[in-house]
Amino acid sequence: MKICISAQGPTLDAPIDPRFGRCANFIFIDPETMQFNTIPNPGAMAGGGAGIQAAQFVVDQGVSAVLTGNVGPNAYNALNAGGVAVFIGVYGTVRNAVEQYKAGQLSPTSSSTTPAHTGMGGGRGRGGGMGRGRYPG
Repeated sequence: MKICISAQGPTLDAPIDPRFGRCANFIFIDPETMQFNTIPNPGAMAGGGAGIQAAQFVVDQGVSAVLTGNVGPNAYNALNAGGVAVFIGVYGTVRNAVEQYKAGQLSPTSSSTTPAHTGMGGGRGRGGGMGRGRYPG
């Protein structure tokens, strides 16, 4: 069995990244042996659709579960369609999350935890400020 955890760093001692679709890394781990492989999230910097891209990538890796902080509706639907259980509200380190998972302390969710486009920020980073900071028109 293999599970996937959204992580801020590449090791088992890395903090959980609370964002699924735009997390820095995915750690794929066998919870029984603790052998793992870290892959940077290929959808982290996507202009749009990061959650769907991330979910499809994770499904393609053949995991049975995802442990993360939050998951948006598009990512949740893609993971669910791929037969992947989603565990949300996970925090601490990757190692701690795996231990909680193995001990049965986490429960799968039946829906997304954030509205669509939550990871996109406040909308002022891509021209939304209209140039009034440095170049008042």
